[in-house]
Amino acid sequence: MIYGISERKHIRHNLDTIEEAIHAGVSMVNINMPVKIVSLAEGALTGFTDEIFDLPHVMAARDLFIDIPGEETERLGRLAKLYDTYIIGQCKARWPEVMADRYFNTMFVIAPNGEVVHKAAKNHVWCRERSCVPHDVYDRWVELFGDGIEAFYPVLKTDDIGNIGTICCSDGEYPEAVRALAFNGAEVVYRPSEATPMTTAGYPGGGTWMIQNQGHAEFNSVYMLCPNAGPVYLGAASKHPVDIAGGSAHIVDYRGQIISYSASTHNTIVAATVDIEALRQFRAMNLNSNWLKDLRVELFKRMYEEPIHPKNLWLNDDPKSHAEVDEVYRANIRRLVDRGTWTKPAYDHPGCRFQPAGDDASWADIKAQLWGPWSDETAG
Repeated sequence: MIYGISERKHIRHNLDTIEEAIHAGVSMVNINMPVKIVSLAEGALTGFTDEIFDLPHVMAARDLFIDIPGEETERLGRLAKLYDTYIIGQCKARWPEVMADRYFNTMFVIAPNGEVVHKAAKNHVWCRERSCVPHDVYDRWVELFGDGIEAFYPVLKTDDIGNIGTICCSDGEYPEAVRALAFNGAEVVYRPSEATPMTTAGYPGGGTWMIQNQGHAEFNSVYMLCPNAGPVYLGAASKHPVDIAGGSAHIVDYRGQIISYSASTHNTIVAATVDIEALRQFRAMNLNSNWLKDLRVELFKRMYEEPIHPKNLWLNDDPKSHAEVDEVYRANIRRLVDRGTWTKPAYDHPGCRFQPAGDDASWADIKAQLWGPWSDETAG
């Protein structure tokens, strides 16, 4: 269960829910095996206010989102120390060392000592997400971190539970994302959350999100940890939550097999044994199904030479609204048609467009309506 926020202080309410879930989850799962990783869904800390209400990026960066490390990761760090476990999470966060007034959809790992030991930015966002990504400020990112795969797809290498890579939601729509993590040493990949209709396409559940995660695991010989968001309250005054995600959280083993699954759309627990030694033996002993070992890389190296999505979009300009960004994606489609990659259909149609709920209400009006009753005491 997730509450959308309109100010950073509201995150404390979601942290209360997360803490309860961790206490319950550890107490149930550790009757079988020690809990060494706890992974949270996308949106668990903040919800999706900026996306739903198409908030100006700079305002959202200043008023809604967090610093890592910060008070939110400190609270999660106390839970990591209590249970001697790693906690993997996601939140939209400022990266002041990169640029002021920008926020990035950020994955982080907290070690059993309570410290943040890994931070990575989401590299692909869907057309209704307002987050900045490294490619949007590419020149600045490369200036700080270099242009190797570790700059965009870092992997946390641990002595006790293996090597952890992190992506988020839309990242996993691209095969290259988990392949990059695998090349960088990842053995376990965290990919939180996906939304309908992707999670609800087909039967019995999981949709294309689950298909993708099984493919990532099988093609790269990695475990996939895939928690999904629960019901979302748009604001504190919302009477009913909306099931935007469709449940179907799951864990996939390195052969692409689902080893834990829950169809539930409520706060729930998905748990499985992650056997890193078995994965390493599989990679080292096999001559057929550990596909990475015989990849003919020379055949593909020219494939990405021509750009498709423009880089440095928000290096000098503030990130634009949904409707304006729609035109960036439309230009990408035209670029692929002009290039001969895609064949133009026989009939032209307007295609997808942003459909605003209305232009009359200001953000101040929306805040008063959806968060007005949420006092400081409730938020705390």
